[in-house]
Order: sequence, then C-alpha cells, then structure tokens
Amino acid sequence: MTYVIAEDPAATECIILDHGTGARLSRELVEMIAAELGPTYIGEMEDSAILALSGERLAITTDSFVVQPAFFGNGDIGKIAVCGTVNDLAVSGAIPRYLTLGLILESGLPMSALRRVIRSIRAAAEEADVKIVAGDTKVVGKGAADQIFVNTTGIGEFRRPPLRMANVRPGDRILLSGQIGNHAIHLLSIREGLGFEQRVKSDCAPLNGLVHTALAAVPEGAIRSIRDVTRGGLCAVMHEYSRATHCRMEVSRPHLPVLWETAMGADMLGVDVIHLANEGCAALFVAPDHVEAVLDALKGHKYGQDAAIIGSVGQRGSEGFHLTLKDGSVVEVEELLGAEIPRLC
Repeated sequence: MTYVIAEDPAATECIILDHGTGARLSRELVEMIAAELGPTYIGEMEDSAILALSGERLAITTDSFVVQPAFFGNGDIGKIAVCGTVNDLAVSGAIPRYLTLGLILESGLPMSALRRVIRSIRAAAEEADVKIVAGDTKVVGKGAADQIFVNTTGIGEFRRPPLRMANVRPGDRILLSGQIGNHAIHLLSIREGLGFEQRVKSDCAPLNGLVHTALAAVPEGAIRSIRDVTRGGLCAVMHEYSRATHCRMEVSRPHLPVLWETAMGADMLGVDVIHLANEGCAALFVAPDHVEAVLDALKGHKYGQDAAIIGSVGQRGSEGFHLTLKDGSVVEVEELLGAEIPRLC
C-alpha cells in the first residue's frame, strides 16, 4: 500500500539502501527527521545525549514496535511508539521526560509515509510533554522489514514513591481507565475488511496526564499500582498481578467497559475482549476507601470518561483470575499459552 501526502513535493521519493550508508543521504535523512520533529527534538548530533535530571530515582523503559498495519484509521506506528513508551513510564509513577528514537526503514518505503510517521511522533511527544534526545536510523533491503520498525527508550523521574505490584493488598478495588478491545478490533477490522474501523477507533493515547490526575486526587499510597493493558489484554494483567501478589483477581464481566461495536467485532472473529490489546487503557489497583475519588478523577479526564470499577483483589493464598458472568456464575479464566489473535504490535 502506498501512502501519499498530496501537498508534499517529495511524495514520490522512497527510502533507498544508500540512506543507510552513513554518507550524504544518511545525513540528509537524519536532518529531515530532526526538522520534522521540530522542538520535540533537543539532541545535538553527538554520540551521547547529556541530560540533567533533578530526581534521585529514574525510570527507564525500552520497547520495539512492529505494528501491522503500520498505518491505520486514527494513528500509526509512530504514535503507538511514543504513547506506549510514555505509558510504561507513567504507570510506574514516574514523570516521562525523554525518549530516544530508533528507526529501521525498508528500502522502498515512500518518503511521504516516513514523514507521516515522524509527524505523528512529534504530535504525540508534544501532547505528552516529552523531548527526543537521541536517535538512529538503519535501512534494510526490500523484504527484510515490514515498511518501518521503531525502537524507543524512555526516561522518567520519580517525584513520588514508585507504584509497584507488591503494594497491592487483598480487598483493593480494580478499575479500568477506559474501554477495552478497541485498538485490536480497529486494526483487525482493517486487516479482515470487517468495516468496523469507522465506528471503532484505536484508543492509542499518552496516559501520563490521566495518571497524574488520578494520583493527585487521593493521598499517597491510595493508588497501589497501575498497569497499562497492552498485549495479552486484561487477562494477561490479571494473571500477572495474581502471580505477584498470590491473590485471586475477581472481575465482573458485566462491569467491563466495552463498546457495543467492539463486542460485535470480537464475536465475529471468535475472540474474547479480555484478551485483546489496547494502547490507551490502564488497570488501577486502589485502596477501597479511595476508589470513588479515583473513579471521579478518571472520569474528569478526556481519556478516562469510560472508566469503571470492574472488580477486587481476593485473599492471599488462592491465585487465579475469576470472572463473574451476567447470570452470576463464576468461571476461572486460564492464562493463554500463546496468542488468541495474530500479532498486532
């Protein structure tokens, strides 16, 4: 598929192998990327970035993004790369500050498509208030990559105690910051031609503002832990926390925030929304006395309007993920051995 931006005079240009040689074309490619990133890029083209951070403790995360499709209805791989990295920092309780940006480009990728990705990266970085301090580009032959792969490393600073799974206690309430399944169904609809992508948009978004709003609404320690619900979906998060705390995770299916079209799309594909990937949804584990305050704070933010209390943490000594169905029956949900659906990201 070719992506052309009509007003771009370089729309017919493509990435070629010589863009990766380290010579003039490499320099011009890096200069173009830096220009498109604008004020979000504060690197100096040195071999290392020199950063001044006031916090005593830093949060560092790294991730690689191989999204298929790389371009979709309301975003692309660039937006996902920034949001995914920012969100990993934010849910640990850190304030995201800096990102690195590594790009693996397939020969033949239209330059207009690359510009689109870089502009998405810039827009997401501006919204998240993070700066890009270093980067790298590599060009590979036709067929050696799927258009474009992105690697990012994120650095944040702690101004409050880190949020850890070990802080979660029996009786804590479990919240979701928004609807689940939308990102996966949006991308799968494009892949399979289901026609849902106009009604179901990806939830991809930077959540650091949402997390800050929730943390600021309650005393320190009221929010025990937060996890972004990405690959593996809600089921993977529940099993992860159950293993870490040795407690059973108890969730009510009727309380899950799920868009009607997303549920329909999942049914058509024969998948369960609790296994679907998200890029703008977080699970929060909150002390019972403060759960309503956190819920109100989430609902007051643009990315938390569909927030809901979905369950609670059971007593220690009984691990697993129990799901209460609409008829009141309870089923134990096993952890998937592999992927229920093809890779999305």
